[in-house]
Amino acid sequence: MSLWLVGFIAGLIVVLVVALLLIGILVEARRICSLAGQASLLVLGIDENTRGIWALRDTHAVAVALLGGAKAIDDNAAAIVGAVSGAPGKQNAA
Repeated sequence: MSLWLVGFIAGLIVVLVVALLLIGILVEARRICSLAGQASLLVLGIDENTRGIWALRDTHAVAVALLGGAKAIDDNAAAIVGAVSGAPGKQNAA
């Protein structure tokens, strides 16, 4: 067996191994791309299902404003009751 034939066979083996590795990489890349597409759909579903949680901040702000208004109404009602009943310590503003 000549040295040229050994070199040619070794080169052929190297080329075949590299080709097989590249084919394996391409197959895995396609599989990863498919899984990424599926994961993207799941993330969209999770995003849609959790949007209500982020709206709670706005709901809380409105509830705090309503509570402030309710306290003001309660204070005014107590002042009116005090003025009408003539409770001691209360002064008529009118």
